[in-house]
Amino acid sequence: MTIKTAIVTGAGTGVGKAIVKALLAEGFKVALIGRRREPIEAAAKELDLSGANTLAIPTDIGDPAAVAAAFDKVKAKWGRLDVLVNNAGVGAPAIPMEELTPEQWHAVVASNLSGAFFCTQQAFKMMKAQSPQGGRIINNGSVSATTPRPYSAPYTATKHAITGLTKSTALDGRPFNIACGQIDIGNASTEMTQFIEAGALQADGSKKPEATMHARHVGEAVAYMANLPLSANVLTMTVMATQMPFVGRG
Repeated sequence: MTIKTAIVTGAGTGVGKAIVKALLAEGFKVALIGRRREPIEAAAKELDLSGANTLAIPTDIGDPAAVAAAFDKVKAKWGRLDVLVNNAGVGAPAIPMEELTPEQWHAVVASNLSGAFFCTQQAFKMMKAQSPQGGRIINNGSVSATTPRPYSAPYTATKHAITGLTKSTALDGRPFNIACGQIDIGNASTEMTQFIEAGALQADGSKKPEATMHARHVGEAVAYMANLPLSANVLTMTVMATQMPFVGRG
């Protein structure tokens, strides 16, 4: 029986960790990629006590050479790649656009967009060369891929760009049996979204607490996408807290 393998970026905490947990439950071997060694190693140890089903690889995904080295480690360990989840992402301070520094802008682009592209490049190389050929790439778009929060230009711009990357990847992957889809997540409860429950800035300038959902629902949704046969693809999926102010005018 051929093993199922996956790479998850931003895997040490929050949504990424929930995705790893769900994929492990579905029988995947999972490589956890993240900038910081401690969180990904801790997550791997917590979710895979035997250590047989995980591989923690500290990686700055904004560095293409580091990304290539990480994918080489996965190939050496398991020989193939079935699923890549481009989940890693960061935001900039919620301040007026004109106050953002070039460094803050470039940091968000490097992680959210360039990193996803570099990982996609390496996934294509592996998926095209392996036998059986093909695989699946799942991008975390966030609901910011369609609708911004106030003072979120760098994050929103990169997430809109992820939609373009998803569609281009899905198109370019067709001849090689590589599927690509996008999951847009709204208000999953994680360390990064604690401000939402306390009071998030609204478009009218007010601050209001917003409803959230458990991150495990995101993991379960990604696992569903990952388990589809390559003849089927979820191109876009939105998983969100039912009561969050997103649909309509609030």
